[in-house]
Amino acid sequence: MSEKPKEEQPQNSSRRDFVKQSAVAAAAFMIVPRYVLGGKGYRAPSDMLSVASVGAGGKGQSDIAMFAKSGKANIAYLCDVDDRQAATSVKNFPKAKYYKDWRELLDKEHKNIDAVSVSTPDHNHAIIAYSAMQLGKGVYVQKPMTHDIWEARLLTEAAKKYQVVTQMGNQGSSNDGTRLLSEWYDADEIGDVHTIYCWTNRPVWPQGIAWPQPNPNVPKELDWNLWLGTAPYKEYVDKLVPFNWRGWWDYGTGALGDMGCHLVEAPFRVLGLQYVKDVQASVGTVYVDEFREGHFPEGCPPSSHITLTFPKTDKTKGDITMHWMDGGIQPERPDELGPNENYGGEEGNGTLFIGTKGKMYASTYSDAPTLLPKSRTAGVKAPQKWARVPEGANGHYKQWVEGCLAGYGKTELSSSFDKAGPLTEALLMANLAVRGHNLNGGRIKLEWDNENMKVSNFDAVNQYVKRKYREGFVLKG
Repeated sequence: MSEKPKEEQPQNSSRRDFVKQSAVAAAAFMIVPRYVLGGKGYRAPSDMLSVASVGAGGKGQSDIAMFAKSGKANIAYLCDVDDRQAATSVKNFPKAKYYKDWRELLDKEHKNIDAVSVSTPDHNHAIIAYSAMQLGKGVYVQKPMTHDIWEARLLTEAAKKYQVVTQMGNQGSSNDGTRLLSEWYDADEIGDVHTIYCWTNRPVWPQGIAWPQPNPNVPKELDWNLWLGTAPYKEYVDKLVPFNWRGWWDYGTGALGDMGCHLVEAPFRVLGLQYVKDVQASVGTVYVDEFREGHFPEGCPPSSHITLTFPKTDKTKGDITMHWMDGGIQPERPDELGPNENYGGEEGNGTLFIGTKGKMYASTYSDAPTLLPKSRTAGVKAPQKWARVPEGANGHYKQWVEGCLAGYGKTELSSSFDKAGPLTEALLMANLAVRGHNLNGGRIKLEWDNENMKVSNFDAVNQYVKRKYREGFVLKG
């Protein structure tokens, strides 16, 4: 899962290839689009990347700004179902042509687009990204990569099939911290890791509540049908858009989808994790009356503790147990921490590795890793093995832009879909255990058949591995 060692980073021969291809084109007296020169996936190094951004508000707004900041991306098209959300991006990029429907955008402008950024709610990630990939466009998709496990597998395979440059928006994967953790582990600073804890203060939106009453007054700036996209049709409700959709299963993936791609990425990189072996969960309960539990299957619970088992890798001596905790739940403080030393970071998120010889810890985006006790960190002399990403998390965006310009397979990316796909699948597998509680599954251990992509011992949850899509928004792989 780690990037190639710095001495093995692929050399960019794009300029040499470009000169050769240009000479061939000139000799043949042909005028061809620049995306044809050099073969599939090729971009001349002097070109600006023409980017279409689907989702122009919220996180999409900051994504767009970071692409532009790279100095190598032209924000050529903006697309959003809500004019209110898109307003700032439209103002900041007045030359960008604006669409509301991403399908119309790709249909009319695909010849003028090099790459597509997807910053919509989770339920529409896969269909937009896959449609762009089929057209040969590089894609940057906000975390989590997809809403469902089947979608994650589809996009992972599609990146290879269509040979497009991909990146998931878990920008912390480009921080130095993830590489430091890998180097410490490879230097045997904490021995063999067998247990990991990841925790978050999310949700910071309502969960464990009843579905709101509909409001017939849809804001005039919002195309509600397009916002729903792949999800089942429901009447408009207040306060779902633009943020609180995260807590509802039709649209979001809960705290795991929101923060898991940040907090679990480091264990995947450090230990070479791939697919989950089994998972079980306990969830928080809401009481709506004396001794009467609330039953709200449409939404995520207020908190959960999930235990995942990963099979042995070539970097561990046995299976790895990972604990995920959300809703503010945290694991017991390590003995190596002093009584007044902060645990969990200011944002209430963290990742703890427990090995046979010691422990190491990182905060939200693995940007402040430390060995435990913390006094050990200053004296560690692990050799640098992994190349750093210039600008770290900010460079995550530029890394993708430059990767698209160089062409498929020419550069290494921190969260290309071959890395992001298995990570996303593991998190969505954990959500199957959470959703199993609403199907009277209780706290059973779900056993995962990775080859056939299904739970082998509790068939009821397999309906969530691949959901049904609404007419007009069907994803066909």
